[in-house]
Amino acid sequence: MTGAAPKPLSDYRENEMFAGQVGLVTGAGSGIGRAVAEALVEKGMRVGCADIDAAGAEETARKLDGAIAITMDVRDQDSCEAAVEAAITEFSRLDALVTAAGVQVREKKRADEFDRDEFARIIDVNLTGTYLSARAAARAMIAQERGGRMVLIGSIGGQTTPMFGIAPYTASKGGVTMLGRSLAYDWAQHDIRVNVLAPGVVRTPMTAASFADPEKYRAFLDHIPMGRVAEVGEMASVAVFLLSDAAAYMTGAFVPVDGGWLT
Repeated sequence: MTGAAPKPLSDYRENEMFAGQVGLVTGAGSGIGRAVAEALVEKGMRVGCADIDAAGAEETARKLDGAIAITMDVRDQDSCEAAVEAAITEFSRLDALVTAAGVQVREKKRADEFDRDEFARIIDVNLTGTYLSARAAARAMIAQERGGRMVLIGSIGGQTTPMFGIAPYTASKGGVTMLGRSLAYDWAQHDIRVNVLAPGVVRTPMTAASFADPEKYRAFLDHIPMGRVAEVGEMASVAVFLLSDAAAYMTGAFVPVDGGWLT
């Protein structure tokens, strides 16, 4: 199967880039996931807004024409498969997946101080949940024989020098990076592209508490050559590019969007 020929982004009208296409966004109830869902609908895609927080998913979908809310627990195989089926039942196809569902550590502490349940919770959501979501979507895309595109939301935390107190998180996000490469390789024959978008420090509900502490906020800025944190829309715009035909020859890539942190 051969992929579609690239089309320059400038050739698209504002709402036709993804016209006729359908996407599923996990973690769409807030933060990066919500911003991605909004950006995709703006570009003409119909979107399943999936989240374990049903109220959050509903709030996102309610504001968007061509979107539906889906309650989804990425840790659960049946829930992932049901979410894919819900999107296909509503819109008749599935072309794209963005896995934005994720959690951070509740309390920073030395690696030996995490208990098994806390470590497993983070791995289950961030890594296993990404795999289960991608697997369910890939099975549908392979059956459709139209190919597809996926953006897995990783983190520069899985690549940079580790910060203190977040060992389970960095392990999970490092796993997402390697998972993305493996999935890209395995599914290339079905014209399914898989890339990993790795945010740096982004202003989201999950980072609000850290940003409220001037000392912690300054510590973040000290690592960022651009001297500021990112907004969720800056992650969404890169996700749009990676899902578009302009990135038709990209798969297996790790794309840091971090203001220069990894330089």
